[in-house]
Amino acid sequence: MTVEDAQTSTRWRAYLALGLATVAMIVCFMSWSNFAPLAGELAIKFHLSVSQRTLLLAMPVLLGSIMRIPVGILSDRYGGKKVYLILMAFILIPLLMITKVHTYGMLLVAALLVGMAGTSFAVGVSYASVWFPPEKQGLALGIVSMGNMGNAVAALTLPSISTSYGFNMVYYFLMVLTVILAVLFAIFCREMPVDKTKTVTGALAVAKESSTWYLSLFYFLTFGLFVSFTNLTPLFLEDIFRVPQVTAGLYAALFAGLCTVVRPIGGAAADKWRPMQMLQWIFIGITVFAVIITLTFSNQSLFIFGIVGAGLIAGFGNGVIFKMVPYVSQGNTGAVTGFVGALGGLGGFFPPLLVGWIHTWTGSYRLGIVLLALTGLVCWYALWRRFIHGDVHIVKYL
Repeated sequence: MTVEDAQTSTRWRAYLALGLATVAMIVCFMSWSNFAPLAGELAIKFHLSVSQRTLLLAMPVLLGSIMRIPVGILSDRYGGKKVYLILMAFILIPLLMITKVHTYGMLLVAALLVGMAGTSFAVGVSYASVWFPPEKQGLALGIVSMGNMGNAVAALTLPSISTSYGFNMVYYFLMVLTVILAVLFAIFCREMPVDKTKTVTGALAVAKESSTWYLSLFYFLTFGLFVSFTNLTPLFLEDIFRVPQVTAGLYAALFAGLCTVVRPIGGAAADKWRPMQMLQWIFIGITVFAVIITLTFSNQSLFIFGIVGAGLIAGFGNGVIFKMVPYVSQGNTGAVTGFVGALGGLGGFFPPLLVGWIHTWTGSYRLGIVLLALTGLVCWYALWRRFIHGDVHIVKYL
């Protein structure tokens, strides 16, 4: 084999690893977000109140968020291929459980366990990036992050499967997809080089850096909005406007898809313009669209316009925020990324719970959206105070 042939083979294997890691993340994210498009059916099947439904939607997000740091470190230390295969095998357990449970309590347990599917983001990023040189890692990470599209695919497909073939068939379908991807991954992907010095303790050391907490706050808003609205959009449309489950799922798919597609665009824009300045307008935009949503609870078209507008801006902001990570913590990018990603995931855990409680107390979702607008203003003020008006030494990137 010539040197040119070897280089071609290496490139082919790198892109194969990237492609399969991305598709595997899509399938895992379908499992992670499986309850949202089926929320109406689950409410009938298990006789759930609004607060119980929102708790169910939040449970997978909880474990999928807090476990991103240790799972990412395990991937770096023992190999992303091994961790991905173990993760996909584990996901089969709660998916099977869901077809067998008959009580709300056991459904919550299964929902918590299926949350491990959300850690696929950490594994996918760790595995995909090592096959590319530094000058191409941005593109690779942008592609593998498209695995978030699994939320949209779930919203697009699962309600139709349930309507046509029955509730349990949704989970048999997800199990078959997971097994197929695991087999393909096992056969065609090589194991990555590993770094056995990675530890959970070392990763958590970034919590001592104040900039880590600021980025986490920003990502808590933008990624949390993406996760929360992907889960809550079917609930809003079914409960407020009496939209059928399948149609509500289509709107949720539109929301999740647009948020995902625009994310790499935000990262590319942050390469050319000052990311801190861009974030100011992102937080203001989220606040404006949140206000629009609060004023349109009697107009379905304008309500959906507000939801989609907020999602587009939040998705763009996700790309911008991750572009900022190397600037505020040089030499510790991986650990900060894991920490920020975990806190961002928690941003998708608390809002559904809060919305459910608010609806129980007031009979309306409006106050929950008002709190979103206030969070946007808090993030704008924190950004201005810390990075623009403040004393942080990253002026050349502002």
